[in-house]
Amino acid sequence: MEKQISENVVQPLEQFYKESKSFFIKCTKPDRKEFKQVSLATLVGFAAMGIIGFLIKLIFLAINNILIGGG
Repeated sequence: MEKQISENVVQPLEQFYKESKSFFIKCTKPDRKEFKQVSLATLVGFAAMGIIGFLIKLIFLAINNILIGGG
C-alpha cells in the first residue's frame, strides 16, 4: 500500500518539482527594450479592441434608433 502511494503520489510530485525548478532557472527577465515592445503591443491591442467595441456600439445604437424610433 505504501509503495503504491509513493509511486502514484510522491514520485509525480517530485518530478513536477524538478521540472518546475529547471524551468524557472532557464527563465530570464526581459530587458528594457523587450519590455517596451510587449507593453506597446499590449497597448495597441487594448486600443484596437476598445475602438472596435465603440464602433459596434455606435452602429447598433443607430440601428436601434431607426427600428424603435427616437422617442
